Amino acid sequence: MPENPLPAAVLWDMDGTLVDTEPYWIETEFELAETHGGTWSTEHALNLVGNDLLTSGHYIREHMGIDLVPEQIVEELLDGVVARVDRAVPWRPGARELVLALGAAGVPCALVTMSYERLVAPILAHLPPETFRVIVTGDQVDLGKPHPEPYLTAAAALGVAAAACVAIEDSETGATSAEAAGCTVLVVENHVPVLPGPRRVFRDGLDDLHPADLGALRLP
Repeated sequence: MPENPLPAAVLWDMDGTLVDTEPYWIETEFELAETHGGTWSTEHALNLVGNDLLTSGHYIREHMGIDLVPEQIVEELLDGVVARVDRAVPWRPGARELVLALGAAGVPCALVTMSYERLVAPILAHLPPETFRVIVTGDQVDLGKPHPEPYLTAAAALGVAAAACVAIEDSETGATSAEAAGCTVLVVENHVPVLPGPRRVFRDGLDDLHPADLGALRLP
C-alpha cells in the first residue's frame, strides 16, 4: 500500500476557498445598505462568512435595518455578486491548479457551497466539464453549514464515507460542518479566523500542494 494513499474524495468549499469572492459579497452588502437606506459595517459582514444565505438574509434584515424579507435580500446580493464574477473570477492561489491535479490523479471532487446555483454556474464555466462530479449548493439542502448535511450529502452522492474524505474550508462555520460530517478538514484561513479542532489541519495556502499531500493529511 502506498505510504500516503490518496483521499477517497476531496470536498471543496467555494467562497473564500476555491475563489476569493468574500470581498464581492461585502461590497454588495454595503451597496444594499446604501440603496435601501440601511447601515452596515465590516464587522457585521465578516460575521456572515460561511453562512447559509437565508441565515445571512435574516441577519442583514435585523442588523442593516432595511425593509426587505430575507429572500429578497439574498436575491439582491446574488445579483451583485454574480455581476462581479461575470467580470472576473478571483481564484484563490493554488486552488485551480490543485483541483485540476486531483482530477488528473483520479480523485473525485465535490463542491459544497452555501451559495446558490446561479452563482456557482459562471464560476464552473471556467473549469473543464466534470471537474466537480457532485455539486451541493445552499438551495439544495434543508440544513446549511454549520450543520453536517451539506458534506454528508456530497459524500453520499460520491458513494464514499465522509471520514475517508478531505474537506477544504476557510471559515469556522464551514469547518464545523465538515468536521461534524466526519471529514478531515484542511483549513486555509482567509478573511476570518478558524478555531483548532480534532479533525482540522491548518495550512497557510494551497500553493504547491499535490494530491498525495492531501492523502498524507487525512486523519483516521
